[in-house]
Amino acid sequence: MRVLVAEDDVRLADLLDESLSEAGWDVDVVHDGRTAYERLLAGTEYDVALLDWMLPGKDGLSVARQLRGLGLLTPILMLTARGEVRDRIDGLDAGADDYLPKPFDLDELLARLRALYRRNSLTGVAPVQVGDLVVDPGARRVTRAGREVTLSAREFDILFLLATHAGQVVTRLTILDEVWDGETDLRSNVIDVHLAAIRAKIDRPFGTRTITTLRGVGYRLDPPDRAP
Repeated sequence: MRVLVAEDDVRLADLLDESLSEAGWDVDVVHDGRTAYERLLAGTEYDVALLDWMLPGKDGLSVARQLRGLGLLTPILMLTARGEVRDRIDGLDAGADDYLPKPFDLDELLARLRALYRRNSLTGVAPVQVGDLVVDPGARRVTRAGREVTLSAREFDILFLLATHAGQVVTRLTILDEVWDGETDLRSNVIDVHLAAIRAKIDRPFGTRTITTLRGVGYRLDPPDRAP
């Protein structure tokens, strides 16, 4: 997993380099926007770009906007001390995939980078079909019986995990490792809450039962049976 870090604060850049390297990333660090732009444009294969908004030479917003204008799809996480809603909207509209205000927690930064890497790695992966349910990881799109179903990012990741293991039990620990990178307490009901929301969207409106809960074990997704 290769990441480009563009940060003009040398102490923070060094901390990011050390922390990301310890987490298993291959890290390249630059300190200005023009160099970041040239590195990303040069065809270097980065899985994620971590851009500070206020870079000298060319700010992170301009780097993101110009790269997207040229069709470069490398996921971008924007770091900034600007925390206003309008600033976040501007960053996302410029082409950033995610936004993290300073100061930030390193564990959250790592989790967000892993999420961007995971989503990008699914580009080009063929859709998974279970009965009339189709989960397309490349387009982040779900349809049932030809009708589009809107899921949150977490809900989509859980459903895709279950669909790729259709007919098999997926444990709670596996879901935490794959979707939350193990950051959520296993005793929390966060998985149950998300599963309830998924069922409400992919099953209830269609009169189907797709996801089975095996108490104390995990969950299984099967071709749907019609609910009575």
